[in-house]
Amino acid sequence: MKTILSEKAPRILKNKKRLEEILKVKITNKGKEIFIQGEAEEEYIAEKVIDALNFGFPFSTTILIKKEDFIFEILNIKDYTKRKDLKRIKARIIGTKGKTLKTLNQLTNCHFELNDNHLGIIAPPEDLETGHEAIISIIKGSKQSNVYGFAKRSKERKSLN
Repeated sequence: MKTILSEKAPRILKNKKRLEEILKVKITNKGKEIFIQGEAEEEYIAEKVIDALNFGFPFSTTILIKKEDFIFEILNIKDYTKRKDLKRIKARIIGTKGKTLKTLNQLTNCHFELNDNHLGIIAPPEDLETGHEAIISIIKGSKQSNVYGFAKRSKERKSLN
């Protein structure tokens, strides 16, 4: 049995029935504590899905972790920059009206979510590295157009293999 402390327990409990069906686990709660019961592998996947829901990803995206064997990772923006103006860095990641995140989502086949000073990524294992590198490049100050070009080239290389 796994226990997860969740700040967004109502969000998880709202989708409890669907989560239990898809993840093949039993979900119970006591206040902000969420309990997961099931086989070890199913519990592990359920924990990742619930962590992604807690992070702020939409339900439809978090379910990809189970259905399509996607990986969920969290990057701490502070690990990749010494700059103190994190607002500016977060603004660069989001882009004008969310354009940068949308474009990176399409080019890298990764789903991104920004939460405080952390960035969550849900992606297929083969595309995760490209998503990481693209986001880290933007955090470090690379031009968006250069990062888009890198992501396109990576995508083309994968399609040729």
